Amino acid sequence: MELTGKNIVITGGARGMGKKFATDLKRLGAKPFVLDVIQENLDALTNETGIAGQVVDVSSEKSVEAFFESYVSANGAPDVLINNAGITADALFIKQKGDEITKFPFANWEKVINVNLTGVFLCAREAAYNMVKHKVKGVIINISSISRAGNLGQTNYSATKSAVDSMTVTWAKELSKFGIRVGAIAPGYINTEMVAKIRSDVLDKVIQNIPLGRLGEMEEISQAAQFIIRNDFFTGRIMEVDGGMRI
Repeated sequence: MELTGKNIVITGGARGMGKKFATDLKRLGAKPFVLDVIQENLDALTNETGIAGQVVDVSSEKSVEAFFESYVSANGAPDVLINNAGITADALFIKQKGDEITKFPFANWEKVINVNLTGVFLCAREAAYNMVKHKVKGVIINISSISRAGNLGQTNYSATKSAVDSMTVTWAKELSKFGIRVGAIAPGYINTEMVAKIRSDVLDKVIQNIPLGRLGEMEEISQAAQFIIRNDFFTGRIMEVDGGMRI
């Protein structure tokens, strides 16, 4: 697929990786539209780049359905969806300190599942429905993670990313008859605002376990998304961009 003039919807697109996807794709001639939950971030993005956006709760079926209905009415069906929205709420499954034993909070489980799993499902479903309805041979890209293999303190996050991988393969098989491709990117530790908040001594240990000896850059993940969009023989696969790291 050529990028020029293509309608691209990006969730979690007002900051970080999502913003990088949007600005790079606009520079390459596409027409990105971003979704986020914070209006201030959307306003800042629009003022800085001219990229339009809208507040949408990806975990709400009504919110997602309403957005796609209005978007398609104004722009036509999306050519590409990048399911980038995601959150973390880390905790140990069981933690003991002295005589006190604490359990993984259910609230942490629920909110991460709602955004990272249900949100991906809802946005992909609505995008695919409209692609099929309007006969658009589109592309859906899901953002997975190196943590899909299971990571300490990330029962919820790892579960969602492993599930995202499975949905990617399933949808690729089901949607191929409509000319729709589905792929995923599993980034390692990338130089984003989220990673910058990691304690410096902990981050140093992480970097020591990356064979290339450095964090990845957002540009390198953006290039992976561009490859998936442009390569018409890529579907049903998860692209690992992690500097060779394993956890």
